[in-house]
Amino acid sequence: MTHPYTIPNLLTALRIALIPAVVLLFYLPYDWADMACGLMFGLAGITDSFDGYLARRLGQVSPLGEFLDPVADKLMVATALVLIVSRDPAWYVTLMAAVIIGREIAISALREWMAEIGARTKVAVSALGKFKTILQIVGLSMLLFRQDLLFLPMYDIGLALTGLAAALTLWSMAAYLKLAWPDLRGRNRA
Repeated sequence: MTHPYTIPNLLTALRIALIPAVVLLFYLPYDWADMACGLMFGLAGITDSFDGYLARRLGQVSPLGEFLDPVADKLMVATALVLIVSRDPAWYVTLMAAVIIGREIAISALREWMAEIGARTKVAVSALGKFKTILQIVGLSMLLFRQDLLFLPMYDIGLALTGLAAALTLWSMAAYLKLAWPDLRGRNRA
């Protein structure tokens, strides 16, 4: 039995604990708050890259970590999207948020159902899904950062990256659904 207080699990817990800090920074009435919010979100996103790697590298893969990691990811992304839409309710920002959050709900439900029928590995996280997550974290960090940096329009670049991530979200969802389609139609059931 793996102890629950492993480095990877603590990194995942830190990612969850940083969510209220991101929200607090988002609403602070100071010039530097947006930049700090974007950087804090980026820091939380970086921990996502390390927790799984360290769990495998240190032999500390655990059921708790396998549960908490996707929960932390979805909480982070959904919180950031809600914050961004609250400040910029343009139709395209709202649509990107709805696509990303909707896909996360649909794929989580699909994975849960596939696990119940013993076919969870058919919809395991793919390389496309990992790339989509990186684009989301970088794009959302830039959207939260909001201010230009060294003449780079961070918000506009963040919009483009998040839009690309939303498109990849739909593409990866289609790929997962294609893999699960025989099971969804009942063809692989005895």
